[in-house]
Amino acid sequence: MIVTARLTFSAAHRLHNPVRDAAWNRQTYDKCDNPGGHGHNYALEVSVKGKVDPETGMVIDLKKLKEIMRERVVDRVDHKNLNEDVDFLRGIVPTAENLARAFWRELSPGITEGSLYEIVLHETERNSVRYCGEDD
Repeated sequence: MIVTARLTFSAAHRLHNPVRDAAWNRQTYDKCDNPGGHGHNYALEVSVKGKVDPETGMVIDLKKLKEIMRERVVDRVDHKNLNEDVDFLRGIVPTAENLARAFWRELSPGITEGSLYEIVLHETERNSVRYCGEDD
């Protein structure tokens, strides 16, 4: 059984690799390399896989899963500059792909009922990434 909870947050970021020159960054990230950054209204979906507990009828209480999501990720990134304000994102280019991997690392230890199965991060209504915790 797989259960999924969804929360939203807003955050700003700049896609910029400091080890590369300005031309490379502009060519690679285009307007997302704007020195002032830009923002998104993200949606984070977290799925947990496990057996249904015969006593509760649940894999994990969705209220509890949302609390874990808020505590470990959402409250730490909401209305923040992802490049500067979030300790667990320091030193990474905050692409949707890198955010999903970082969120996985923060969430996984907090999920003790079932196991973290998948993260889907929607950066816009049309763009999202799906991460299943595989090694890259």
